Amino acid sequence: MDKKTRMMVILNAAAGTAHVAGGETVEARLAEIFADGGVDAHIALAKDTAELTSLAERAAGEQYPVVVAGGGDGTINLVASKIVGTESLLGVLPLGTLNHFAKDLRISLDLEQATQIIIDGHAVRVDVGEVNGQIFINNSSLGLYPSIVRHRERQQERLGRSKWHALFWAGLTVLRRYPFLSVRLTVDGEALTRRTPIVFIGNNEYEMNGLQIGARSCLDKRHLSLYVAHRVGRARLIQLSLAALFGWHPGEAPDFDQMCVEELWIETRRNRLLVATDGEVSVMQAPLHYRIRPGVLRVIVPRAEDERKGEN
Repeated sequence: MDKKTRMMVILNAAAGTAHVAGGETVEARLAEIFADGGVDAHIALAKDTAELTSLAERAAGEQYPVVVAGGGDGTINLVASKIVGTESLLGVLPLGTLNHFAKDLRISLDLEQATQIIIDGHAVRVDVGEVNGQIFINNSSLGLYPSIVRHRERQQERLGRSKWHALFWAGLTVLRRYPFLSVRLTVDGEALTRRTPIVFIGNNEYEMNGLQIGARSCLDKRHLSLYVAHRVGRARLIQLSLAALFGWHPGEAPDFDQMCVEELWIETRRNRLLVATDGEVSVMQAPLHYRIRPGVLRVIVPRAEDERKGEN
């Protein structure tokens, strides 16, 4: 990367990794690494979603050539949504819990190695998914997952429970109702009607390979992967709930419809639906319009030779 390139680094203060070895803050360590690499990086710490959004919009408005997002997948998604379709490069510092986007792009979860990847500046174009104008870099879902997350958030706010304690009780609450959603899917002009506990839409195709559950081999094949669960019993419903909560792929099974699509419409009897996009839940107006947006996001990733070195 040209050392004169302007760079804004946006860190989510609530990310899972707040400190590095020795008690040094991530912010301070990053400043050292970028300075040692000869890069003049403006590092900003966002204390909440509003500040995160404001900083990302500022970076886009000031046309920073490189915008780095430090946090979990939700943070990466938010920052990416502000620069998608532009020539700005997205740098990824995986500081969250699951870090699916970074893993699928072979970006190291080690802070120093991830920062060196950004300094190196090798970029590729990747696809993003979109639902009703809102992008997602990993996946979107209806049914179980957004319902459990919304209940978890309410328990945290009202009862002050920890994230995992609230998650446990939220899961019990939702599963007790044995939730199903009646949907009408329109794909390539063909309509499918299903009563399902979960609809899962991925940005490109998810795979299951040994312990690599939920991984994607590439993010540039120009399609969405659609998975619709059939009506299942409670035991399978619990499995699907765990899969949704921990970001696992549900796997190829007889109780799933699975297909690759470029565009998708979802209608239900409800006018408003809970929709999850990269772990964040919002209410959207039906019908839902999903589409793939090929190659609109430029992301800094490891060079192929660097990946091979890391495997040795």
